Amino acid sequence: MYTETEGIILRQTKTLNGRRMITLFSKKYGKIGAGTSLSERGKNRSSLAIRPFCRGRYELFKNRDTYNINGAETVESYYSIGEDVDKYMEAARILELTDAMLGEDQPQPALYDLLCQYLSMMADRRTGFSTLGTAYELKALKILGSGVNVRRCARCGGEKTDKGCVLSVTEGGLVCGGCAKEQDGSDPLIFTAGDDILSVIGYINDHPLKSLEKLVLQPSVEGRLRTFLGAYISYHLGIDRLKSDSLLPQ
Repeated sequence: MYTETEGIILRQTKTLNGRRMITLFSKKYGKIGAGTSLSERGKNRSSLAIRPFCRGRYELFKNRDTYNINGAETVESYYSIGEDVDKYMEAARILELTDAMLGEDQPQPALYDLLCQYLSMMADRRTGFSTLGTAYELKALKILGSGVNVRRCARCGGEKTDKGCVLSVTEGGLVCGGCAKEQDGSDPLIFTAGDDILSVIGYINDHPLKSLEKLVLQPSVEGRLRTFLGAYISYHLGIDRLKSDSLLPQ
C-alpha cells in the first residue's frame, strides 16, 4: 500500500548497502520505523528531508507491519539549529525525549503540532534554549494526560499556596502545607515548592508555547524545575535519564 504523510525524523541508523532505518514521527500514523535508500547527501529536496531538524513530506510503502520511505521533500527546514552547539544539544534532547514518549503507530497530532512549534521557535531563538525545552516538557506532559497540577492541592482540593506546600511527584503536583505535614519528609519524590516554581509552572501550563517566545528563566529556578521534571517524567512516563543529558552542560 502506498501512502503519504508529513513528519519529523526523530533518529536514523545506517545499515548495510547505504540503507538507513528511520524513526519518523508522522502526523498521520504517529511514530513509525521505516527503511529507506534515500541519501542525505546533496542539496535536493529528498536529501534535505532525511536530515535531522527538518519537517518533510514522505512517500511511504507499507507492507504488512513494515514501512519504506520511497520519496521525500522538505516542508520546512530548521537548519539554523545546527549552527549553535548549545541550541543543537538541547533540541536533540527534546527529539530523544519525544521519541521515548511515543508508542508505535499511535497518532498524536497535538504533540506533533507542539514539536513543530518548538523546532520553529528554537531555530529563531538566540538565548534561553533550555527554558524552551522545559516549557515543551510541561506542555507535552499535559497533552499526554500527565500534566503537573499547581492550582489545587492534590489531596484536599484546596487552593492553598502557603510556604509549607510541596510538589509531589506521586501525587501529580501541588500538595498544600497542611497536607504536606502528613507526608514523609525524606521521600525523594517530594520537592520544595516556592512561589517562583509554582508561578512558572502555572504560567507555562496556561499559555500557548508560541506566547512564551521571550521567556527566559533564571538559572536557579530552571535548575530546580528541571530536577523535578526529570523525576516526574521518570515516574509517570517511565523515561529515565536520556543519552543526550550526559552531553549537556551541568
